[in-house]
Amino acid sequence: MLTLLAKLLSALNSESSTRQISLAIALGFIVGLSPLLTLHNIAILFLVLFLRVNIGAFILSLGVFKGLSYLLSSLIISIGESLLTSESLQLMFDALYQLSIFKLAHLHHTYTLGALVLGCVLAIPLYFICNFLIEKYRLHIKAFFEKFRIVKALKSSNFYRIYCQVTGQGALS
Repeated sequence: MLTLLAKLLSALNSESSTRQISLAIALGFIVGLSPLLTLHNIAILFLVLFLRVNIGAFILSLGVFKGLSYLLSSLIISIGESLLTSESLQLMFDALYQLSIFKLAHLHHTYTLGALVLGCVLAIPLYFICNFLIEKYRLHIKAFFEKFRIVKALKSSNFYRIYCQVTGQGALS
């Protein structure tokens, strides 16, 4: 876990694009909300591996949002249930249920459908919020925190040594 956190801090402090980190967090949000072995999660995993996104940020956000999904499970189920029982969408879901890919995707389950819809709807603003926050972090907060004594103490700790190994800096500064 320390190595994963070090990789995220390394990505935040590096010159890599804020969009790559934000996209990794947004995709980790979608995957984290829904059940792990679903068709759309496998597609998102291939998308993560195909695009240049930060894998450490993706895995860390997946873990964080998987924990958050337990807190949001009643909301997720109610969204899925309201979509599946909606009279106006009934004919569409009846037609989709006849397709094997729909059954394979498990979108006839309230939790899976609710998590996918909630994840896709909230992933877009989450991407822009993360992008904004990472830019502000790099601009203001990083320089501000480096002045504190605790940061200087952390730089002499084992965590910072792991961080230096991950970033390839090698020596302590």
